[in-house]
Amino acid sequence: MTESPFFEAWNTPFELPPFDRITPEHFPPAFDRGMAEHAAEIAAIAGLREAPDFANTVEALERGGQLLRRIGRVFNNLTSSATNEALDAIDRDYAPRLAAHHMRVMLDPALFERLDALWRDRERLDLAPDQRRVLERHHLNFVRNGALLDAAQKARMSEISERLASLHTLFGQNVLHDEDEWRLVLDEGDLEGLPDFARAAAAAAARERGLDGRYAITLARASVEPFLAFSARRDLRRTAYEAWAARGEHPGAHDNRPLIGEIMALRAEQARLLGYDNFAAYRLDDTMAKTPEAAADLLHQVWEPAKRKAAEERAELAGAAREDGLNEPIAAWDWRYYAEKVRQTKYAIDAAAVKPYFVLDNIVEAAFDTAGRLFGLRFVERRDCPLYHPDVRAYEVRDAAGKPIGLFLHDNFARPGKHSGAWMSSFRQQQTLDGEVLPIVVNNNNFAKGDPTLLSFDDAHTLFHEFGHGLHGLLSKVHYPSQSGTSVRRDFVEFPSQVFEHWLEVPDTLRRYARHYRTGEPLPEALLQRLLAARTFNQGFATVEYAACAMLDLDLHSRADPGALDIDTVEKEFLARVGMPAEIGLRHRPAHFQHLFAGGGYAAGYYAYLWAEVLDADGFGAFTEAGDPFAPGLAAQLKAIYSAGDTVDPMELYRGFRGRDPQVAPLLAQRGLAA
Repeated sequence: MTESPFFEAWNTPFELPPFDRITPEHFPPAFDRGMAEHAAEIAAIAGLREAPDFANTVEALERGGQLLRRIGRVFNNLTSSATNEALDAIDRDYAPRLAAHHMRVMLDPALFERLDALWRDRERLDLAPDQRRVLERHHLNFVRNGALLDAAQKARMSEISERLASLHTLFGQNVLHDEDEWRLVLDEGDLEGLPDFARAAAAAAARERGLDGRYAITLARASVEPFLAFSARRDLRRTAYEAWAARGEHPGAHDNRPLIGEIMALRAEQARLLGYDNFAAYRLDDTMAKTPEAAADLLHQVWEPAKRKAAEERAELAGAAREDGLNEPIAAWDWRYYAEKVRQTKYAIDAAAVKPYFVLDNIVEAAFDTAGRLFGLRFVERRDCPLYHPDVRAYEVRDAAGKPIGLFLHDNFARPGKHSGAWMSSFRQQQTLDGEVLPIVVNNNNFAKGDPTLLSFDDAHTLFHEFGHGLHGLLSKVHYPSQSGTSVRRDFVEFPSQVFEHWLEVPDTLRRYARHYRTGEPLPEALLQRLLAARTFNQGFATVEYAACAMLDLDLHSRADPGALDIDTVEKEFLARVGMPAEIGLRHRPAHFQHLFAGGGYAAGYYAYLWAEVLDADGFGAFTEAGDPFAPGLAAQLKAIYSAGDTVDPMELYRGFRGRDPQVAPLLAQRGLAA
């Protein structure tokens, strides 16, 4: 094997990874060397004879592990966006090894002793606000990983961490297996009701899978949801919906249900070791919400209003179904289909007629333009960058003075080997600890590729949402790596993304960028106004399918000892207890709920989207009150939030922008749930 690209400088634009030279076999020796170097760095800090000070302990910690982070970011992005059997095998092998390495750092007694001494003396250290916060966050991180436990407890924490890393990896790979393996293959006679864009996407999906001349519906949301909304074939809608809902729970080697029980038991044990009643109490102790009760209270404030709204929506759908000759109750595979019919009748909005005005490239330009008008940014495409897949496009990001501030990668299309959903990640994070380091940020979406690619209004919202996360990474202006960009509390990280979605619906944005893909004509003004008037349409359904998942998440993680958990029974009992409407399915059923089980990031934290929506609805209200969605003073205050990373407590940041605490009423109005 040639010398690893990971052990040399990268002479690429923005030091982008040289993807054209990186192969799966480079990763194992790179991970081994990265862990060894980091272990040596930690040993050097812990073994210092000099008394601990901020520079020789905290800043040294911030500098440690650079090679390991570099390798890990490349690997994690590839296993999410362009994986293969070789990468998956390495992931299964190295996930527990990397977790064990992390825990050896977190549980190093000599290292924690130095950090603890500084933390105890923090009042007398004359630290800048960001320094004090980075010290406090490091100390808390060590404590929450078990630094105060005895030797036996520490050993058990390490075992749990390693096993969870393996289980999380397997869970995500099992979901991807089901999504890659399943397809509903159709012939021309099976396409009744499907508009041109859905037919074109299904033909492209079939060609990609070697099925030329036929059509394929896949389990990517961008493929299956339009099928459920437009296909007149109820039998095929049911087939597609049931396959979509059953991801991760097919008996055999890829069944995720046994993994869930073990994950839940290990998390509960972890929480008990750390002195908490349950995992939810542990996880939420370090969030804006602080307690499971506070998160549950917010969810309960929307649950009953959402169910009432959904019942009203169901009655309208039932009327449309009767007119269509369906005399049995609306089922989960019927809701989107009849909702589309009611939308057309009630608002004279045909999603198939709207979609030709939402061309992917135009909506990307709309997002770029919004970032320019709000924050003074320019996005200039770079065609000289090595990229990991032909779908990806690269943009140099410049500030108002023309200075480069980072590199933005846009990876927008669904394909085999790419996880479903949409997310933002980084190949490098901004910081200035040893000179300016510019970020390399990537947005992943899963749109069905077309010629051109046309988006639904929801798809366009998703693009703006992820771009908001991207801006959070790109606009970061911090000194310490651990405070960079999106490294904030879990229930605050969605605020910068969700608030940015509002600018898609600014009429001026739609007038400029919603243009017909054939004629270039703008979205007709009457249709634009109807589109905006319909914003609360079907929000009972949307709120119920989301909030039920968030409540199930809290319910699962609030169990002190899950025991031998049968997730099918737990799910069924939970849905009955909360009164879940039978015709609305969970947005994510447990066996494919990757937010919770393909990693620990959103475990006991899925409520965060609603928590952040309180902030975003209330926050955008400031622009509404000002009468200008691009009010320069407010834009500057909002930019300060995007730039601050984790240097300031998030509620302080929000108050600095809004001038007060957030209020829940705008959220209820935004979703059409207000009494």
